[in-house]
Amino acid sequence: MSRASLETLRRSVSPLELFFDLVFVFAFGQLAEHLHAELTWRGAGETAVMLVAVLSLWALTSFDATFLDVLRPMTRWLVLVVMGLGLFMNAQIPHAFADRPWAFALPLVVILLLVDVTAAVAAPTPVLRHHYRRVTAWAAGSVPLWLIGAAVHEGPRLAWWAVAAAVDMIGVWLAHPLPRDRLSSRGLEFDAEHMVERIRLFIIIQLGETVLTIGGAISHAPVEVGTVTAGMGVFVALVCLCSSYFHGGEDILARHVATAVDKLRPVRHAVSGQYTTLAGLVALAVGAELTISHPTGDGSTTLGLLLFGGPTLYVITQAWWYYASTRQAWRARLLACLAFTVAGFAATRLPPLASLLILDALLITLVLVLRRVHHRVLTTMPGGTPV
Repeated sequence: MSRASLETLRRSVSPLELFFDLVFVFAFGQLAEHLHAELTWRGAGETAVMLVAVLSLWALTSFDATFLDVLRPMTRWLVLVVMGLGLFMNAQIPHAFADRPWAFALPLVVILLLVDVTAAVAAPTPVLRHHYRRVTAWAAGSVPLWLIGAAVHEGPRLAWWAVAAAVDMIGVWLAHPLPRDRLSSRGLEFDAEHMVERIRLFIIIQLGETVLTIGGAISHAPVEVGTVTAGMGVFVALVCLCSSYFHGGEDILARHVATAVDKLRPVRHAVSGQYTTLAGLVALAVGAELTISHPTGDGSTTLGLLLFGGPTLYVITQAWWYYASTRQAWRARLLACLAFTVAGFAATRLPPLASLLILDALLITLVLVLRRVHHRVLTTMPGGTPV
C-alpha cells in the first residue's frame, strides 16, 4: 500500500463514534443491576447472554464504521440508527427475561440485519462485500434463535438465547468463516490505528461506568468506617486495573499493530477480548456493591467468585492477548490470576472488607511488576525506547 493511501486510511475517532460507545456502555450498569438482582447461576447465565449480545453488536457496528468510513453520510446515518435501537434494547436488559423479551430481541435482530446487509452492499471493495455476505449468513443462523427465544416461556428462553449469543460471539471471534470460504486479512487495507484507539476509549468508558455503579453503592451505604474503607478499597482496585493496561500496555498494543503484517488480526483479538473484559468488570462491580453494603459481614462463595473472579477475567484476557500477539508480558498476569484464585477461596471464610484489602494488595503488586515488564518489552519493540 502506498504512503498516500495509508494516510487516507488513518483518521481520529470521531465524536459520533465516542457517542455511540456511550450508548452501549450504558448497558454495563443494566447488566450489573440484573446480576445483583439475580445472584444465582441462572442469573449469571442470563447476564452473560445479554452481555454477549451487547458486545457483538458493538463489535460489528464498530468494524462497519471503520471499514465503511464513519465520515460518509450513509455510515453516519447507520451508526445513528443503531444507537437509537441500541439505547432502547439496552434499556430492556432488566426485563428481557421477564415480561419484555420482544422489546430486547427485536431491536437486536434489526441491528444485526441492518448492519450486515448494509455493509454487504456498500463496502468499498469486492473483498469486503464478499466478507459481509458471510457475516449476513451467520446472522441468518442466529436471528431465528433470538426470535424463538423471545416467543417461548422464560424457562427455555435462556437456552435458545444462549445458542444465539454463542453464534454471534463465535462469528466475531473467527471473522465469520464459511466452509472453504474465509476472510484473508493479510494485506487488507484497514485503519488498524483507528480501531486501537476505539478499543482504548471503550475500555476507559467501561472503567468509568464501573466507577458510576460503585459510586451509587457508596451513596446508598451509611457513612461508617467500614463502608468508607470499602469504598476507598474498591477505588484502589479500579485504579490498579486501569494501570495494568494503560501504564505501558496500550503502547505495546499500538506498536505491535503498527508493525504487524496482518494488522486486522491483532485488532480482532483485542475486540474479542472485550467480552471477558466487560464480564470481569460487571462481576467486580456487583462484588464491590456487596462488600460496601456489608463490609464486616460473613464471607461467601458468591462474594469470592465476584470479587476475585472479576479481576481474574479482566487480567487473564490481557494475558491471553499478550501471549497470542507478542509472546511477552503475559507471565506476570497469569501468576496474578493464580493468586486471585487462591484468594477467592479464602474469601469464603473472611469478612468482605478483609477480602477486598487482599485484592488491593495483589493488584498493587501486579501494577508494580507490570511497570517494569512493560518498559522492558517496549525497549525491545520497533519504535524506540519509551519515554
